Amino acid sequence: MIELNKAVGVLTVRLILGFIFLMQGFGKVVTWGIEKVFQADFFHGTFEGILPESIIWATVYYTSYVELIGGLLLVLGLKTNYALYALASVLVVVTFGHGLAEPIWDLSHVLFRAILLVSLLLLPREWDRFCLDTIMKKNSDAR
Repeated sequence: MIELNKAVGVLTVRLILGFIFLMQGFGKVVTWGIEKVFQADFFHGTFEGILPESIIWATVYYTSYVELIGGLLLVLGLKTNYALYALASVLVVVTFGHGLAEPIWDLSHVLFRAILLVSLLLLPREWDRFCLDTIMKKNSDAR
């Protein structure tokens, strides 16, 4: 029973974090569109005059697409470590950006994601039984 609990626990954390990032990325890329994200106060309005416009554009594209793709990979359990590394970089960029814009800011949305992300990085990979990475590894080992 404890083995099933470990597997379900990791699956739950991975799915929650994956859906958080997937839906945020989907909202930015598909629902709003990159242009609207760039023009939003939390990007262009905040950093205008602080950072060059090219850096702001690169950040909008990078964070939005990494959230979308990384979130999807986490939900599927495919290339999980690479997705976690990329999403960790997004959290670092977001933390720096918020701190640059306003030194005292609400950490709640970044801190929660960081805790889930670091938990997944530290939990043994073999506990994540319900993912495509594990299924693909089992199939390749069986050959």
